[in-house]
Amino acid sequence: MGNKLFDINQITLKQPLITQEEVFQLIATIAVEQGIASDPDEVIDGLLKREQESTTGFQDGFVIPHAQVDAIKRPAIIVVSSSVGIEWNALDGKPATFFIALLIPKQEAGTTHIQALASISRMLIHEEKREALAHAENKTTVMEELAGAFA
Repeated sequence: MGNKLFDINQITLKQPLITQEEVFQLIATIAVEQGIASDPDEVIDGLLKREQESTTGFQDGFVIPHAQVDAIKRPAIIVVSSSVGIEWNALDGKPATFFIALLIPKQEAGTTHIQALASISRMLIHEEKREALAHAENKTTVMEELAGAFA
């Protein structure tokens, strides 16, 4: 399952993002450019709706936003990091800087979504994994850390 979900072209690091909307716009743009989704607005709406239900802020600046909408053609993980901390209403109150977005087609909402979310959450529980991702200098390092979570 892992390697189909992410690709080096779905990782964008250290962007000057300052709002939740900018983060979601970048995720949606990457999704359309990479053939993951057909409509960026639908992806943004899906991410925003999910965020309104409850925060996807994890801890130490990590966020796992997710969307399940018809515009999403295949399951994918998009990773974006911000060079600026963004207020996110995270559980620990810390600003968000590292986003691991989970985009799932509506028809796969149950299985694929639950498995991928569990894998990411399990990885992020470990402080050394969060540190490795937060300080990753390049996309390859991020890819390797993610691959470990889905091994």
